[in-house]
Amino acid sequence: MALLSRTDRSLLANWWWTVDRWSLAAVMALIVLGMLLTLAASPAVAGRIGLAPFYFVYRQLSFVAPALLMIFIISLLGPRDVRRLALVGFGVALLLMIATLFFGPEIKGAQRWLVFGPFSLQPSEFAKPALVVMAAAALAESNRRPGFPGMAVAGALYAAIAGVLVLQPDFGQTLLITIVCAALLFLAGVKWQWLAAVGGVAVAGGVGAYLFMPHVASRIDRFINPDHGDTYQVDTALNAFTHGGVSGVGPGEGSIKFVLPDAHTDFIFAVAGEEFGLFACTVLLLLFGVVVWRALRTALDERDHFIQLAASGLAILFGLQAVINVAVTLSLLPAKGMTLPFVSYGGSSMLAVAFGVGMLLALTRRRPVTYRAY
Repeated sequence: MALLSRTDRSLLANWWWTVDRWSLAAVMALIVLGMLLTLAASPAVAGRIGLAPFYFVYRQLSFVAPALLMIFIISLLGPRDVRRLALVGFGVALLLMIATLFFGPEIKGAQRWLVFGPFSLQPSEFAKPALVVMAAAALAESNRRPGFPGMAVAGALYAAIAGVLVLQPDFGQTLLITIVCAALLFLAGVKWQWLAAVGGVAVAGGVGAYLFMPHVASRIDRFINPDHGDTYQVDTALNAFTHGGVSGVGPGEGSIKFVLPDAHTDFIFAVAGEEFGLFACTVLLLLFGVVVWRALRTALDERDHFIQLAASGLAILFGLQAVINVAVTLSLLPAKGMTLPFVSYGGSSMLAVAFGVGMLLALTRRRPVTYRAY
């Protein structure tokens, strides 16, 4: 990028000198490390189910270029265009989520996917970042125009997505968007009574899920008391960290991936812990931290309320999903079935995270102090 001088007024040059290059570098590093870990973990999984050794590697690699292109194109947008993109994305994702209830195959007791020939799509992954931006826009509009029912609009958007997630059912994603939306309300400065009401509804929903959804109760019971059911994956993942120690056993030398069913997806962090040790796990967490910290720092200095809320919400969504995945792997939370952004295998996950990160980079680009998103 040395050929792009500050006096260059081309689109690419303007993007390069205004985008947060630290966040961009961290995202690129996560994608590279994700491919490395997929190469380490997936051949063993592919062999167990009778596929070619590098089947998952090639499939994941095929999504890297589209994800990078998506990040670049979306990060070129201005805040107004980000809002428009989120509105379209929200509508399309919600319709596709509803379609999963009628046309989606049942996988592990849930209908979350749509299958198009050799490809499958999980629409809820795209709905999450779109919801965050739309809720931020509604709350910011109520701040700009006191008569606008921003909280009611944000609540309706949340209820639409959460309602379909519960029907699928997908309580892990419901918990994730609930926490992120609650954080948005807090950042928007709503009254504590409203936050308490939201918290009460969330607690009531959690209790209801435990009482009336057997698989939710089973996961929580197994987390509290492992004797209540099968904890094989979590126990095996913990053994991987013990075996790897500080420096790891070396690339390709791990043994846990041969017996861990979801080694390339939900539990890929355990493969990193065994083969590359505590050092590699720390690097991964630091890279997620860089993206979140840079976004929150930029949002803190931003004058436009929409950009503040949307950038903060997207950063919290990105970081919290990583924290939940790692916490489940370390047996600090009940199993959620949530991927590690850019690292776990999954085309839907990679493209959806790219969608959110593209909007985050677009919102955190440097702009003149007089700029307004409206």
